[in-house]
Amino acid sequence: MLDNKIYRKGMIDFKRDIQHSLDRLDYLNDPQALAKREELKAMLICADAIIRFAERHAERARELSAREPDPQRRAELQRIAEVCSHVPAHAPRDFWEALQYYWFVHLGVTIEMNPWDSFCPGRLDQHLYPFYKKGLDEGTLTREQAQELLQCFWIKFNNQPAPPKVGVTAAESGTYTDFAQINNGGLKEDGSDGVNDVTFLILDVIEEMRLVQPSSSIQVSKKNPDRFIKRAARIIRTGFGQPSVFNTDLIVQELIRMGKSVADARNGGSSGCVEVGAFGKEAYILTGYFNLPKVLELTLNNGVDPRTGKQIGIETGDPEQFGSFEQLFEAYRRQLNHLIDVKMRGNNIIERLYAMYMPAPFLSILIDDCIARGQDYHDGGPRYTTNYIQGVGLGTITDALTAIKHHVFDRRTLSMNELLAALRANFEGHEPLRQTLWQRTPKYGNDDDYADDVMRSVFEAYFQAVDGRPNTKGGRYRINLLPTTVHVYFGSVIGATPDGRKAGLPLSEGISPVQGADRQGPTAVLRSAAKMDHGRTGGTLLNMKFNPQVLEGEDGLDNLKDLIRSYFRLDGHHIQFNVVDAETLRQAQAKPEEYLNLIVRVAGYSDYFVDLGQDLQNEIIARTEQKAF
Repeated sequence: MLDNKIYRKGMIDFKRDIQHSLDRLDYLNDPQALAKREELKAMLICADAIIRFAERHAERARELSAREPDPQRRAELQRIAEVCSHVPAHAPRDFWEALQYYWFVHLGVTIEMNPWDSFCPGRLDQHLYPFYKKGLDEGTLTREQAQELLQCFWIKFNNQPAPPKVGVTAAESGTYTDFAQINNGGLKEDGSDGVNDVTFLILDVIEEMRLVQPSSSIQVSKKNPDRFIKRAARIIRTGFGQPSVFNTDLIVQELIRMGKSVADARNGGSSGCVEVGAFGKEAYILTGYFNLPKVLELTLNNGVDPRTGKQIGIETGDPEQFGSFEQLFEAYRRQLNHLIDVKMRGNNIIERLYAMYMPAPFLSILIDDCIARGQDYHDGGPRYTTNYIQGVGLGTITDALTAIKHHVFDRRTLSMNELLAALRANFEGHEPLRQTLWQRTPKYGNDDDYADDVMRSVFEAYFQAVDGRPNTKGGRYRINLLPTTVHVYFGSVIGATPDGRKAGLPLSEGISPVQGADRQGPTAVLRSAAKMDHGRTGGTLLNMKFNPQVLEGEDGLDNLKDLIRSYFRLDGHHIQFNVVDAETLRQAQAKPEEYLNLIVRVAGYSDYFVDLGQDLQNEIIARTEQKAF
């Protein structure tokens, strides 16, 4: 998540800044001066390394060009050598050099850290526009040449998968994409419309390349033209889940609330799945997922995990003795706060291990104010530092609590004892009760205040448990609500839930309603989701699935554009779309060899449907297929 500094400064310039910080170290009065010296010396080594890395590319290109018989290819190799001799040692002079500079930086960061780290160029259209315009004005670049360079850039991203995953890591994120998200549109630093000619050029490339990575998104502000959204909508309706759509105006509010300056907030955006940050100025770290429905399961078992019989939560009381929903919810809140404390204690230990044993001096060069402070990216160097905890299963926990409130406490048609017995039996022998819970209970996602008020209570409890608490680097913890694919894994470790869900089935994903529970159309889903205060999060993920026929013609595009605009007027953070019918997905399950190129939106990323595990495939099939606006 870079800002525009690499397009203004070469590594030689960064080395001067680093040396200046070294020269200013106060060994007499600063007890951290020695540690800062070592960090800054490591940055110098990394800067020299990336320069030499590029020089070796230039040398190899010259070697190849010397024995290349084809004149066109020989000229290309000579141009490659020229580019790699200039960047990243010096600031880029043209469009090609700007792209190549970023790619060297991308390789440097992923080699240093981990290829699965969500590193991305941020606001690529705005960073590239000055080079694009200069090239066109000088006659040294055409639109077609710029498009070809971007196509090559896309191929580079797609050819760099994340490393193999095993165990729980594979279960929580079953993909080999590296979550590099490229933002387009949004606002400029002065608050004006950020859409430009490169924005549309990149959208053309996204549609033509049709690759699972890099992940692409559009930032939509009320200041952006409708034609920008409609151009993106034409790509969305082709059905490979890109680009995702973000509310720029709300992102700015979110970042300002978390202490960023207005300029840094406007220059920021989203990366990874949906999480926001001040690009080039912040370390914002996802510290793990939090299973919200599991907290209720522990509460209904007085802190005991029914899977293992172990006491892993605190004792919050016998649920059969709760006399009101408020008592139950207070027990849930106490359990939640206890488990958040446990998670934060573990997070803080891991955080210090990273700071002490896994520094990132190359990345630290690129993030303000690591050089000035002489501190590492992982150790409080950046201008801002934020830890996010990702809440998972919002729809499931909402519908589960709503069912208890509705049937046990308000209508009193069901006793807590009867409900608990049915849950322990996984509804075996209790099918009529399960159907009642599933079919005759208010559900989140239908613009029903009864259920949506419960959702707001769940959100508020989670927010209060996490937001603003200190991390170990001078920053704060914040919340977001995204699952990657961990909602499938989390569901596998939870028994039956009071909303009628059977044991082991996936939880709801993101802030989307429970699969199949939203029955009043897409606008009802948006109205329910918008009752959450998205501005107090660092990102929320909302998935929608449309039958392709719904988006046909200009009317379909206009309707999709208006749907997005309407949700963002209600202060929604993010929305993304699958445009595919369930029958096609079932056929792809049955005959995967015939659907090798079928791409779907999973969570904050797209992937080939046939490469997904069966549980995840089934979860995507089960999502409500909207057939009308």
